[in-house]
Amino acid sequence: MSDTPNPPAQPAQRTRRDEPRFPDGPKPDPAGSHFERRIRSFQPRRSRVTTAQADALERLWPKWGLDIDGQRVVDFGELFGNDNPVVLEIGFGMGEATAQMAAADPATNILAADVHTPGQGNLLGLADHHGLSNIRVANGDAIILLREMLAPDSLDGLRVYFPDPWPKKRHHKRRLIQEEFLTLAASRLKPGATVHCATDWEPYAEQMLEVLSAHPDFENSQPDGDFAPRPDFRPLTRFEGQGLDKGHVVNDLLFRRVPHDDQR
Repeated sequence: MSDTPNPPAQPAQRTRRDEPRFPDGPKPDPAGSHFERRIRSFQPRRSRVTTAQADALERLWPKWGLDIDGQRVVDFGELFGNDNPVVLEIGFGMGEATAQMAAADPATNILAADVHTPGQGNLLGLADHHGLSNIRVANGDAIILLREMLAPDSLDGLRVYFPDPWPKKRHHKRRLIQEEFLTLAASRLKPGATVHCATDWEPYAEQMLEVLSAHPDFENSQPDGDFAPRPDFRPLTRFEGQGLDKGHVVNDLLFRRVPHDDQR
């Protein structure tokens, strides 16, 4: 038995505050200070990243990730490696529903945008596990993505499922579905493209219906001008199921982008 004492334990290396958590992964603030400060519709959430999510971010972000830095216009053919239709999903949570929709419709590409790092890692992991090559994950502010990085008439659809309802009246200005946002979205949607929203917050659903119905660039897919039944292609998520069990009412809205006179 050696008399040599054991070397003292070395403290675990800690990442400096200004160093990225995942050097080759999503950046904490990809757009930085390049763009104006404004009221945002989202609130970044800080929660623990699991080992599996961290592994997916480190392995797959360089391949399937996109930082929303606002510095270039995205070439969808280059991003996805094909010319299939592209649907933008804003706010995908943990990505289970996104992965199910991608698996059910492999001929449609999904550009899924969110700011939640665990969700980004989870969706990348799901895409990898199920061989879903039609998903790309975008990190950052979807407004900058739409305004600075997507070409006019480039999207075949827009999905906004269960956005933050900002229930307090003084916070209603933070809600995403408002006239200014819809005008921007319309400029990036092809004529005939579908905007699909869903929410379990009834006052927000009523506002969505009112704003979308009044916007000249959109028309309701429902002849009666009301909410739509949940389409088969939108999966019933665990979160939604829990809400329904508690008596929540979920409303879907399906609107079409109408062509301008010069596009008819």
